[in-house]
Amino acid sequence: MRLFLRGLLRGLRRGGSQASLLGVDLGNASVRVVELGGSAERPVLQALTCEALDKGVMNDGQVEDFDAAAAALRRAVQRCGTGTRRAALALPAAGVVTQRLSLPAGLTEAALEQRVQAAAQHHFPFAPDEMGLDFCVLGPAEAAGQVDVLMAASRQDRVQDRQGVAEAAGLEPVVLDVEPHAAHRALARIAASLPVGAQADAAGAGPGPAAAVALFEIGAFATLLKLLRGEEVLYARELPVGGAQFTRLIARHCGLGFDAAEQMKLAGTVPAALAPMLQAEFADGLAQELARALRIGLASSPCHDACRIVLAGATAALPGLQACVARLTHLETHVADPFAGMARADGLAAERLAALAPGCLTACGLALRRFHPCC
Repeated sequence: MRLFLRGLLRGLRRGGSQASLLGVDLGNASVRVVELGGSAERPVLQALTCEALDKGVMNDGQVEDFDAAAAALRRAVQRCGTGTRRAALALPAAGVVTQRLSLPAGLTEAALEQRVQAAAQHHFPFAPDEMGLDFCVLGPAEAAGQVDVLMAASRQDRVQDRQGVAEAAGLEPVVLDVEPHAAHRALARIAASLPVGAQADAAGAGPGPAAAVALFEIGAFATLLKLLRGEEVLYARELPVGGAQFTRLIARHCGLGFDAAEQMKLAGTVPAALAPMLQAEFADGLAQELARALRIGLASSPCHDACRIVLAGATAALPGLQACVARLTHLETHVADPFAGMARADGLAAERLAALAPGCLTACGLALRRFHPCC
């Protein structure tokens, strides 16, 4: 049993909370790298790049082809042109188990570690020699003289895979986060950029039950719907729809195999005579699936109302999708832009930024650890 995250966080603290840091998101279909400069109050987007991964390199957040993943990350860092080598990465939620417990207040960090290690053996389904462990103090517990502590554990081999890929690409991993936590950190920036009235609804201000924000994270083969109220996840459901359906549509109309159609989609070389029709057909079909899932989610969750929708993932930028979702749900719908309100370095084209931003919630949230190392 090793306290893998705790040691990495200490490395960040030694460098100071403003030390340069790359946010590295190892996704199933691509590697995304984000570097932020400036300050927490006025962040600056210094670098952003996306490197496609061949099918099978990553699978459900696990590294299947170590050399290919490391090579893709190395290329992404080189394309960024950054000299920063310190990196924040994340594990998928499915690979991390969490548990709260209460411990006596006033314990030293060493004593806390000992108590957490002892408790972890009873709470987590990992053998001690296979478990990576971390913890943080959340604050005072309801019981006097106690503090609430959040423990997080993962299989050590998953941790080592992430660290190894980063190191093989020439980076120094200093933070290992959990993907949903990083994404929610970036989502908080998006919420802060909305009109004041909408923010108040999302935060639960005012009378009556607080409305939820519906977040759709659209991946290649699946879409994750979350109903969020602040940082609380009220409801989550995975839908078997994603950007791969658009690839199959292209393949069918152009007489191509899936891989060739995917390359055409990514390169933006779908024939001009076909592109608008295919985009409209896919956007309408996907929007209907999302609207249906939202109705089910609102009926099943503790909060039966939503004040807005946020679409994330590379597919969210598809022309017409935002309008289709808004029309079918009658809700204010936004395409996620975690870089909204940020200044940006020279050389970051606005058109490319708009296309990449919706898929960068996790990478941006990881890069934000530069300013908030302990959150």
